[in-house]
Amino acid sequence: MNTTRDPASSSEAHGTATDAAFGAAARAATDASDTAAGSSVATAIATSTATTEAPPVAQHRSASLGAAAALLALIVLSVAWEWWLAPLRPGGTALVLKAVPLLLALPGVLRQRIYTLQWASMLILLYFAEGIVRGMSDRGLSARLGWLETLLALVFFVCALAYVAPFKRAARAARRTG
Repeated sequence: MNTTRDPASSSEAHGTATDAAFGAAARAATDASDTAAGSSVATAIATSTATTEAPPVAQHRSASLGAAAALLALIVLSVAWEWWLAPLRPGGTALVLKAVPLLLALPGVLRQRIYTLQWASMLILLYFAEGIVRGMSDRGLSARLGWLETLLALVFFVCALAYVAPFKRAARAARRTG
């Protein structure tokens, strides 16, 4: 019979025993304080928990669908504009890559993710500005496409804010009560 002990296993056993003893002492102290305080503590905790929960947020599905449709249309417009409709140079330009950031936002917008809609609503302002600049400075089809880009960016922005706003209000209300 081997009576030698492995130092690692004895320290693990000691650590486990210490943790168990500490856990038992902590539970006993908590139970004693709860008993001394009475059920008013449990009632206060239950009441505060019930009041800090955010009310259900009404989702504006139409706003989400509008944002997704405007984003898809803006992606198609960006690619078509820079490759076929009115590229800066015949045959297309590297400006077609301006659709890439929009493509990165697309999965989150389609899944109605609040965070994605928030950052995409800031990103879309660049497309809004480009549309205004090209609408005012270009001529012919390119100017009309610039104004269309401005309109699509504005639709996306308004729809994204309409979808996100109730969630932000609920979070703010929960923070105030909590």
